[in-house]
Amino acid sequence: MSKKQTPEFIKEISEGYAPKGKSIFLGGGMLSDQVEKEAKVTIPLSTLNRHGLIAGATGTGKTKTLQLLTEGLSRAGIPVLLMDIKGDLSGIAKEGEEKDVIKKRSKDLDYEWKKEGFPVEFLSMSEDKGARLKAAVSEFGPVLFSRILGLNDTQSGVISLVFKYCDDLGIPLLDIKDIKKALQYLTNEGKEEIEKEYGAISSASTSTIIRKIIELEGQGAETFFGEPSFDVEDLLLKDKNGYGKINIIRLTDIQSKPLLFSTFMLSLLTEIYGNFPEEGDIEAPKLAIFIDEAHLVFSEASKTLIGQIESMVRLIRSKGVGIFFCTQSPTDIPPAILAQLGLKIQHALRAFTANDRKSIKQAAENYPITDFYDVDEEITKLGIGEAFVTALSEKGVPTPLVRTMLVPPSSRMDILTDSEIKEILSDSKLVSKYAKDLDRDSAYEILQKKIDGIAEAEEETEIEENGSSAKKEKRKKLKEDPTFVETLSKNPLAREVGRTVAKEVTRGLLGMLGISSTKKTRRKKTGIFGF
Repeated sequence: MSKKQTPEFIKEISEGYAPKGKSIFLGGGMLSDQVEKEAKVTIPLSTLNRHGLIAGATGTGKTKTLQLLTEGLSRAGIPVLLMDIKGDLSGIAKEGEEKDVIKKRSKDLDYEWKKEGFPVEFLSMSEDKGARLKAAVSEFGPVLFSRILGLNDTQSGVISLVFKYCDDLGIPLLDIKDIKKALQYLTNEGKEEIEKEYGAISSASTSTIIRKIIELEGQGAETFFGEPSFDVEDLLLKDKNGYGKINIIRLTDIQSKPLLFSTFMLSLLTEIYGNFPEEGDIEAPKLAIFIDEAHLVFSEASKTLIGQIESMVRLIRSKGVGIFFCTQSPTDIPPAILAQLGLKIQHALRAFTANDRKSIKQAAENYPITDFYDVDEEITKLGIGEAFVTALSEKGVPTPLVRTMLVPPSSRMDILTDSEIKEILSDSKLVSKYAKDLDRDSAYEILQKKIDGIAEAEEETEIEENGSSAKKEKRKKLKEDPTFVETLSKNPLAREVGRTVAKEVTRGLLGMLGISSTKKTRRKKTGIFGF
């Protein structure tokens, strides 16, 4: 670039990114590898419910950019939800350290850097420490639950029938063992009952569904499904200084469980959409969600599940919620979702192979055309903490693409120690609120009682039938045993003893039958299922 173009560049960037309302300062525009201090890059808060993307190769500064945006939102009183996959975001709770590199960058940007820590809550959907995130199976509903499992229409119909049956009888579906027990009951012991009221269920479909559930269960679903359900309103808290709380979900063990991660994401977005009121156009989002390693959301999700997430991303912005995906390449995000992202921050990509070069070309095509940069070439030369940025202005118009030197975060760019984490957890009200699991009677317990009742009734019927058979066999034996009959006929004393024995045997059998009959009559009155 010639110096002749510098004034034109500064004018275009300054006008395109001029803050008219509340905004977050990201850094300074760069031209010919030099920072132009007058070309300040700021992002209006009013457009951050239009979602965003932070992309770039490993080690290029994506996490620090995520940290920078989170700090700006928290300062503005906007709560944030961070999904910490790598475990390196906890440091945002403590003040940063002003090192030489930070001093130099602050000088280059003409920016006054201040160290600062931010209010943090730790959440967990596994065995990690933090407020436990749970959701009941019934909260998903049959359609969403079927899509999570990737079921076909016939199998989805079975799930709808199970939900309908449990709803009609007031039987709660809370956790994984509940839905498995319901499927077992309606396919076996309750088959006649379900066919009379709702129609037949194919055992083949049920077997397939259970295998899908076991697959989900194998990724740790039993720790996620259940009670108490997490209240999404608890994501909207602020501290005493008016800073938005930064809720960090610790997901360091989730990389091997992409299906569970997708399930959790869809559950969370659905709950937020269902509970938050419509906001329309607002000055700032009421919640911002950052999804680190976002490719995990889509890597093993079915087409129907991806379609559901796409719909939710499109709809949820009207609730005042912004979603930001952080991943290595824009191509990790499905095109239909990528097209909805208003803010795009692209860190460096590396061209080691032909596929890499192809990905870079595709990535460059996702950004506005610019006269100031050869994006295909410069995207591979961006330094650490530098990125191409484009956003939406207050009018909803895409801003010019600008190579930006980003401001360093004010908080610690490292993890917390175990003692620091324990200190935060001990002061958390959410941790104590969700600490204890609830296991009230639900489908598993209620249907197990039905199964036990059916088994008990069958056992008593068998006893009754066996008793009658024994009586007939005894009479037959008395008639057919010649030695015994002859003895009775020839010996008077023996005949008397025989009559006595016969009477006692008969009384014993009748007594047994009488007791069985009494039990059966009483059970008919009380109900064989115990309720």
